[in-house]
This record gives sequence, C-alpha cells and structure tokens, in this order.
Amino acid sequence: MSPRRARRRGPFERPDGRVVRPVGPQVAGVDRVESAHDGEWVVRNVSGAAQGKAYRCPGCEQEIRPGLPHVVSWPAWPGGEDERRHWHTACWRNRANRGPGRSRY
Repeated sequence: MSPRRARRRGPFERPDGRVVRPVGPQVAGVDRVESAHDGEWVVRNVSGAAQGKAYRCPGCEQEIRPGLPHVVSWPAWPGGEDERRHWHTACWRNRANRGPGRSRY
C-alpha cells in the first residue's frame, strides 16, 4: 500500500474548505473576500486600536472591548457595507458550527 498524499489545494483555499480571495495586499486593515457555506463576505482584520468604541459580536453576543483585535465583515454584494458587523476572530471562524438561531449556551 502506498502512502497517502495530501490533497492539493488552490492558492486561496484554506484547510477548512473556505476560499479566500485577497482584494489587496494581505496586511491588517485590508479587505479580502471569503466564500463559505453562508455566501461571500468581504472581511477585514482590524487591530481595534483606532476606535475607542466597544462592539457587540453577533456570534457570541458578548462585547468586543476597545483595543481588542477582531474581524469586520459584510456581504460581498453592492450595498453590503451597510450590513457591516464586528466579530471576535474565533467567532467568525466558527460561525459555521453555530448555525442560525443557536446561542453559544
């Protein structure tokens, strides 16, 4: 029996199956497009240092304190910027496991 080979992924495919297409250079604060089970999203990593404002994460419904690095996302359709939401980074990555209407408890 021969050894198994790892499946070759495309340049923007992540190990969890998500497809990420950069919109610009990959640095903090720059947008990228992610395709997942729930559609295409524009995603931006933010340091949290620029705003002295707290946000409510839609994944866990807990506060994102000022200064905490997190993710901002919105639907990748024209006008989707109006649906912008701030997420804890882990909540954004695990949103597929939660499903609609499920709380974290």
